[in-house]
Amino acid sequence: MDIIADNSHKQSPRDSVKNYRGRFAPSPTGPLHTGSLISALASYLDAKSNDGQWLLRIEDLDPPREIPGAAAAILASLRAHGLQWDEQPMWQSHRHADYQCIIDRLLKTDNAYYCTCSRSTLRTSGGIYLGHCRDQHRRPDGESSIRLYVADSHIHMADAIQGSYCQNPAAAFGDFVLRRKDLLYAYQLAVVADDEAQSITHIVRGSDLLESTPRQIYLQKLLAYTTPHYAHIPIITDANGQKFSKQTFAAPLGNNRATDNLLTALIFLQQPLPPKSIQGSVTNILEWAIEHWSLSFVPETLAITAGK
Repeated sequence: MDIIADNSHKQSPRDSVKNYRGRFAPSPTGPLHTGSLISALASYLDAKSNDGQWLLRIEDLDPPREIPGAAAAILASLRAHGLQWDEQPMWQSHRHADYQCIIDRLLKTDNAYYCTCSRSTLRTSGGIYLGHCRDQHRRPDGESSIRLYVADSHIHMADAIQGSYCQNPAAAFGDFVLRRKDLLYAYQLAVVADDEAQSITHIVRGSDLLESTPRQIYLQKLLAYTTPHYAHIPIITDANGQKFSKQTFAAPLGNNRATDNLLTALIFLQQPLPPKSIQGSVTNILEWAIEHWSLSFVPETLAITAGK
């Protein structure tokens, strides 16, 4: 079975998309850094250049990984860089009941099942879950995760930056987790549920999430949700090829250098720079960048090394 997601939206700089709703969805595991600003700015400019709305979602799904004060720091950094969201932020920690309703629906239709497999079992299959517990539709005694049954199918998508992309999620990952053994809800479930709840039409995010997209499209189709348009920008990496992230100790943004930070992000995205006469104002930089934004200028590559 083939699933085709017709979601390319490559545009000329001033083409407009009706009822555009984009979003930025950081995790509160630390402050924003250059890589996260690039993603935030790209999604913001794409929304605003299309007269759309830009929403904020805090992906606080995993309390053990969260850092106290990180969410507040993220909000402060976005404001310092002029990236103001259009609606109240969505917090994933407030949506557990909605996630559970979806899981209950999938369990009832036998599209999900309980799994008691250990991590060692998963390692023996090369990280691909082979469906050992597929017949386990009743809650077992003891700890269990909940997995989605993934049929053998090819997901075809047209990414607005990376181009044509195809993946068979069953072969690449197998049946994936919807709720972990520690009762925390999984990213793949939450992101699909939240994009639908926020009526997101366009997603501009880092290329490190490209391989997750077919799983999300598969779940969207199963739940009869709308599939957004996707555009995966290159991620920024260090000299060793590692993604800039909190885990690799990427330096936090200096809010007092907001104009410089925005210009750095625009250079990375290969967008036109504003005249030097207005580069001292966050507002002026963003107004210029919105007017001159184009996805067609963004490099069609998965990663760019910092400083190159």
